[in-house]
Amino acid sequence: MMVLRPIRQQDYQELLVIAEESGHGFTSLPLNEELLQNKITRSIESFAKPTAKAGDEGYLFVLEDSETGEIAGTCGIEAAVGLDDAFYHYHLSKVIHSSRTLGVYKAVDILTLCNDYTGATELCTLFLKEKYRHKFNGKLLSKSRFLFINQHRERFADTVIAEMRGVSDEQGNSPFWQWLEEHFFCMDFPTADYLTGIGQKVFIAELMPKYPIYVNLLSKEAQQVVGQVHTNTRPAIELLKSEGFTFNGYVDIFDAGPTVEAKVDNIRTIINSGLRTVVIGESQGNSAVMVANQSIEDYRALVVEVDLDGGDDAEIILTQSTADALKVSSGDTVCVAAL
Repeated sequence: MMVLRPIRQQDYQELLVIAEESGHGFTSLPLNEELLQNKITRSIESFAKPTAKAGDEGYLFVLEDSETGEIAGTCGIEAAVGLDDAFYHYHLSKVIHSSRTLGVYKAVDILTLCNDYTGATELCTLFLKEKYRHKFNGKLLSKSRFLFINQHRERFADTVIAEMRGVSDEQGNSPFWQWLEEHFFCMDFPTADYLTGIGQKVFIAELMPKYPIYVNLLSKEAQQVVGQVHTNTRPAIELLKSEGFTFNGYVDIFDAGPTVEAKVDNIRTIINSGLRTVVIGESQGNSAVMVANQSIEDYRALVVEVDLDGGDDAEIILTQSTADALKVSSGDTVCVAAL
């Protein structure tokens, strides 16, 4: 059984393995022991912290194989980005060059450095080990965060964003960054990416071009990757699009990967979710649904196959082992969303 839960301190070694496997461009999991330990500690403190508004909390979850104890993947939520450190993006827009006298009209794409997403909730740190990329594991890892956000609205913002990894090769070379490096920086993409991951972002403000960048002045290779995702990220962005997330022209300042956004009330899983009362019994059916408890520190989510149409609309029948995995008992309320 695959169960999603908050990360624990003893999960460090497994998180390190995931950080190594995720490779270049996965900024939120730098290969740095102190920072990974700090991420876990911060997450534990965030789950335990009583709060009624989105702040500097960071929630990190892991997907655990209950039979082997192996951690299959991880995902996270940043309650509100940019409150302590500036949160940068490039915004892709157009500027018009025209002359009525000469009869010239030209629309040109430009990239403008901005902090427009300050205060938004961010979905982050999503990675699933390759051998677990089957069945409903990917959907559970990604969508379970929506149920957590929905059940604890006071902890999050009304706008949710997700930064998608941009195009880079196996050596960590990014066509977009290579152009920036040539003209403004003296460091390669893996180094810049790593520095950002460990929180050293001052160099961005110091070295990034302050004025809009004309896209047609970029190298051909850089132009082609603006707003494009890494091959390994395509399933993730397609899943978010199916949830109602849209791309509104914001791209990452390092690899130009797209950032997508949605209002909490417009996320499909949240719209289609509902509360049901647990009944312990023999669960039957072939409809895959995601079930989550209503806890914070003991949050649990998993996928079960039940027949929601065959019984009371206010109930869900779970086996004792499933209820135990969710840390619920008969009569408790759980949140349910169809997959």
